[in-house]
Amino acid sequence: MTSKTRAKADSACVAAIELARLGLADLVPESEVGEHLGCDVEGERVVTHYFAADRPGYRGWRWSVTVARAARQKAITVDEVVLLPGANAVLAPAWVPWRERVEPGDVGPGYLLPAEDDDPRLAPGYTAADERPAGDAVRQVVDELGLGRRRVLSAEGLEEAAERWYSGSHGPRAPIAESAPGRCATCGFLIHVAGPLGAVFGACANAYSPSDGRIVSYDHGCGAHSEVDVTGGPDGGLTLPEPVLDTIGNDDVERF
Repeated sequence: MTSKTRAKADSACVAAIELARLGLADLVPESEVGEHLGCDVEGERVVTHYFAADRPGYRGWRWSVTVARAARQKAITVDEVVLLPGANAVLAPAWVPWRERVEPGDVGPGYLLPAEDDDPRLAPGYTAADERPAGDAVRQVVDELGLGRRRVLSAEGLEEAAERWYSGSHGPRAPIAESAPGRCATCGFLIHVAGPLGAVFGACANAYSPSDGRIVSYDHGCGAHSEVDVTGGPDGGLTLPEPVLDTIGNDDVERF
């Protein structure tokens, strides 16, 4: 028995093991109740008894049955029955809010992922030109530059995007870039993008490149570079290996 408070243990409540078991039996099948594991003194004339839980899927859990006795009364009553985890109980993982569980690719057709009002990746994009009519010349320039949006990327949002793209599969450290014959900065299929990210990134427009339609860093690269030369020679082109002749005949195939 372990004491959780300084209250004096009530001997009658401590000894009421069978009463606690009977109170538990009214709510739980007898097959799911194991041995008595001890008790805790909750307060004056209040004791909680513990029984092993033999319920499938609840390894290490225990039944908690609290009994109590009123002052100057002999009768003991069962106050509460609860299933609680023990020290070695198998518990579910800690709850993680859904927004923290969302990963790239989880948002599919029909899914909605609203940005929070205080999202640090965004900053107010309002300008006075937003109040001008749609056909106004100033409003047309504002819309063309992408300034008519209610929110735009903040400095933190730009930095996060740059770090994510640069360290990802379309940055300079990707395996395909390390073995590429040239860099995207010198490729004719590279489309330059406007804005602050345009100093480091562009868009690939090569239908045969695995980066087609993707944002790539200027020092990324792949085998579909526009200036790849497979003729060989002193100009730094690629030299193809000697061809291998297939000498296997029909008899050899049948033997295999």
